[in-house]
Amino acid sequence: MNPYKHFAQHLSSSNNKYCVEAPSMLKTHEFVDNLINILFPIKLNCGINEIEIELELERCSVKLKELLLSIRNSLTEDPQVIAEEFYKCLPDAFDTMVNDANAFARFDPAASCVEEIVLCYPGFYCMSVYRIANILYKLKVPLIPRVMMEHVHSKTGIDIHPGASIDTPFFIDHGTGVVIGETAVIGKNVKVYQGVTLGALTVEKSLAHTKRHPTIEDNVIIYAGSTILGGNTVIGHDTVVGGNTWITESVLPNSMVYRQHRVVVRDSKDLNKSLDFSI
Repeated sequence: MNPYKHFAQHLSSSNNKYCVEAPSMLKTHEFVDNLINILFPIKLNCGINEIEIELELERCSVKLKELLLSIRNSLTEDPQVIAEEFYKCLPDAFDTMVNDANAFARFDPAASCVEEIVLCYPGFYCMSVYRIANILYKLKVPLIPRVMMEHVHSKTGIDIHPGASIDTPFFIDHGTGVVIGETAVIGKNVKVYQGVTLGALTVEKSLAHTKRHPTIEDNVIIYAGSTILGGNTVIGHDTVVGGNTWITESVLPNSMVYRQHRVVVRDSKDLNKSLDFSI
């Protein structure tokens, strides 16, 4: 008896029951990275002229239509219409990406030029893909925006849901461990450092269509390791949130939020007994 036959039947039955149309992950990754390379040709180590750009955009348009056709039964509009709407929105998205890049260069003393931002900064790459995925999310395209952002997540350690509302400029420094939920709303000129979470207070399926994640108003700085939770939580404009804070209530504008703790530095020669650092 074939030892795999019974399990193969079980898998076939399960897949037929639960599987829905899904885009190719590889083709989705290729599409978004190709588009980023067209928007910022320095990543290709060369400039491209107007005719070449037009041809490359046409190729990307074909690839997008192929992705949309693979899930056409799940779409609310014809793939051709969605693709056309996407490319109508792309110029504004590109201007937003450029604004983000200039903000990175302006805020970070370690950045020598915008080209360095485009080539080296995971926060900028993540935000650029987010701007693309967010267009498709607003056009009610299922799965593809999430596949794009999970591709970025795997490469940068930054996890942003494509449905989040993020104004420009937005600056993520270092980025590893940053989490921004689907219904988060972020204003202009916001700076976020590594390990920051903008999340939900509770995870319940019944809350799927409610605002679960916080609102961050303009000119807010959130330092490393801070966690801000809840759909009703608003961090007022021009507030500075210190590192490793835990916030579940709204904060008034122009506030300073920090933990009260003390770091002691002593000469080990002055200690009468050894310290116990066991955890």
